[in-house]
Amino acid sequence: MKTVYETTGTCAKAIAIDIDEATGTINEVQFIGGCHGNTQGIAALIKGQKAQDVIARLQGIRCGMKPTSCPDQLAKALAGMTEKR
Repeated sequence: MKTVYETTGTCAKAIAIDIDEATGTINEVQFIGGCHGNTQGIAALIKGQKAQDVIARLQGIRCGMKPTSCPDQLAKALAGMTEKR
């Protein structure tokens, strides 16, 4: 399942996500905008991981004084995708 999630409250404008529907495994994530090195690192670390595990690790992470972050927005996107399954 592929989707593009429009983020709110972060430097990244969107996140393109591909999840294997049968296993819930993340195939690929690409952030559009944001801190390029950091978002590339996040994407590389979570590739092959179960979406539910990534959600548990990333949800609630904040960026400075902002109430959210790129990792938190990714967790929100993944939660929305896995709810649809």
